[in-house]
Amino acid sequence: MSEPGEPFEQKLARIDAIVKELANEQTTLDRGVALFQEGRALITACEALLKGAQEQVEASTKGESKA
Repeated sequence: MSEPGEPFEQKLARIDAIVKELANEQTTLDRGVALFQEGRALITACEALLKGAQEQVEASTKGESKA
């Protein structure tokens, strides 16, 4: 399970591991549902981090002349 303050790259690596485990035909239904829920939460967290980074970039480049 991931931690809230975990870096983006670690969250992304966990999502990759979840996808690989879900692709495993030996994964039980209960485990698959739990992994899916964890993955969705991680995706939401990654999207929020990306949005924050985008806002920071836009704020830091605001007012710069367009070349």
